Amino acid sequence: MAYIVRPLVTEKMTKITDETSADRTYTPKSGKNRGTQVTKVATPKYGFIVRPEANKLQIKAEVEALYNVTVIDVNTMRYDGKNKSRYTKAGLIKGRTNAYKKAIVTVKEGDTIDFYSNI
Repeated sequence: MAYIVRPLVTEKMTKITDETSADRTYTPKSGKNRGTQVTKVATPKYGFIVRPEANKLQIKAEVEALYNVTVIDVNTMRYDGKNKSRYTKAGLIKGRTNAYKKAIVTVKEGDTIDFYSNI
C-alpha cells in the first residue's frame, strides 16, 4: 500500500531543505566547545504528504524503497482542516479544507532525493 501521497514542494519546505543540506560552521558562546570552531554536518530534510494511517516505520521504508536513500529520522505532524467561507453571487458558501498528515524525512549526509525522477 502506498503511504506517500505526494512530495511537499513549497517555498517553506525548499528553504528548510536548502538550510539543512549545507555544512554549517559556527563558534558556540557557551558549553564545552566555547570559543572554538564547530562544524554541524549536513543532514538534508524533505517533506511529504502521507496517509493519516501511516506510521513512521512505514514512511521510512517507502522513502528508502522509492528514492534509494538511507533515512535517519522521520517526524510527522497532523493538520486539521480549516473552516472557510466566501461570498458569491449565489450567496455565502461555507466549507472546510481537508485534514492531512505531513512527514519530514531526514536523510543521511550525501544522499539527495530527486522528486522528478519517479514521474
